[in-house]
Amino acid sequence: MAAATSSSPKSVHDFTVKDAKGNEVDLSIYKGKVLLIVNVASQCGLTNSNYTELAQLYHKYKDHGFEILAFPCNQFGNQEPGSNEEIVQFACTRFKAEYPIFDKVDVNGDKAAPIYKFLKSSKGGLFGSGIKWNFSKFLVDKDGNVVDRYAPTTSPLSIEKDLKKLLGVTA
Repeated sequence: MAAATSSSPKSVHDFTVKDAKGNEVDLSIYKGKVLLIVNVASQCGLTNSNYTELAQLYHKYKDHGFEILAFPCNQFGNQEPGSNEEIVQFACTRFKAEYPIFDKVDVNGDKAAPIYKFLKSSKGGLFGSGIKWNFSKFLVDKDGNVVDRYAPTTSPLSIEKDLKKLLGVTA
């Protein structure tokens, strides 16, 4: 659902999404923060490395205005079959995820979440705009503009230099 404006969304901040408990979250609460938006899965070959490095990045930069928004998705190899509760417990217990994990969404196809339609239209991937696999990453600036897109195989820690630039962190 886009915000109550009739114009098309101009930034990530124009969207409302559901959290893992089904409550609506207006993404404008993240204005002024740099965001990394990731479609996550619990049973993927990329799960361990991505969740581990996402936690490291979050821990290092959360006090500098950085937030990770994780959207579980079961569209790739059926690798996120659990309920929202199971997904949150997995991420928070096993990987100490302290960042928000939202409602499970589709990222491709007719039923793709509006936020993902926007992300894909803002930054098409190497092979067109479709999300190719779990752990595709979108870097969003403080104004809600999508500034970069990273492949599932791109390690979160390798994004650190781009992240620091957006945050204005030098050390």
